[in-house]
Amino acid sequence: MLMKADSPSSPPGAADSSDEGVPVSVKIRERIQASRRRFHANDNIAEFIKPGELEALLDEVSGKMKGVLESLVIDTVNDHNTGDTARRVAKMYVNEVFRGRYVAPPSITEFPNAEHLNELMIVGPITVRSACSHHFCPVIGRIWIGVLPNEHTNVIGLSKYARLAEWVMGRPQIQEEAVVQLADLIMEKTQPDGLAIVMEASHYCMAWRGVKDMDSRMINSVMRGVFLKDPALRREFLSLIPKNP
Repeated sequence: MLMKADSPSSPPGAADSSDEGVPVSVKIRERIQASRRRFHANDNIAEFIKPGELEALLDEVSGKMKGVLESLVIDTVNDHNTGDTARRVAKMYVNEVFRGRYVAPPSITEFPNAEHLNELMIVGPITVRSACSHHFCPVIGRIWIGVLPNEHTNVIGLSKYARLAEWVMGRPQIQEEAVVQLADLIMEKTQPDGLAIVMEASHYCMAWRGVKDMDSRMINSVMRGVFLKDPALRREFLSLIPKNP
C-alpha cells in the first residue's frame, strides 16, 4: 500500500500562498488579535505593520473610499473635481491626519538633568490637530505642558514636546482620552516629579454639524505627581497660561 508523502513545510520567512488575495487590513487585524491587543481608533498599531504594508493599506483604503463616493451617488468618472478624491482622502487619513496610528513614536533624544533643574517649566501653546472618533470631524486646539523636573528627570528639547503631541493627536480621538495618553507618554519619557497638561480645542462636530456652534470650546486638564498634591503649584501653572482667546 502506497503512503502519500507529507508535503515539505515552507521555510521560515517564505510567503504563505494562503495569504494571496487577503486584504492587508485583514492581515494586520489578525496579528493584533493574535497578540490579544486592542486596536481602538486612538491606539497606535505600528508594531503590527510590516514593511511595505502601509502603502498597500493606502491602496485598500483608496479603493473602499471610491465605493463610499459611489454610494453617495457622486459621478467620479465624469466629475473632474472628484476623479481623484478617493485617493486624496485615503492619503489624508493614512499619511496625515491619522498618521499617529500607523507609525512608531518619534525619536526623542533624552539628556540627564546635569544642572539639577527643579523649577516649574511650561511649554506652549502647542497647536494640535486631531479628529473626533465619532464623526471624523476636525479637532483643532492648543496644549500647554507644565513639567516639574527633579535631578533624575530626563530632559528633552522643547520641540520634542510638540512632536510627541502631534504623534498622539494624529489619531481619531476624544479630547479627554487624548490628553491622558499624552500625559502617560511624557511621564514615561521624562520621569518628572510632576506633570500638568491643559488642552483647549474647537470641535468641528459641533461647528460644522449638529448645533453648528462656532464659538464653543472644550478645555480639560490632567495633573500628575506633585501637581495633584500641591494646590499652590497647580495654581501657579494655571495662572501662567495666557488667557488670550
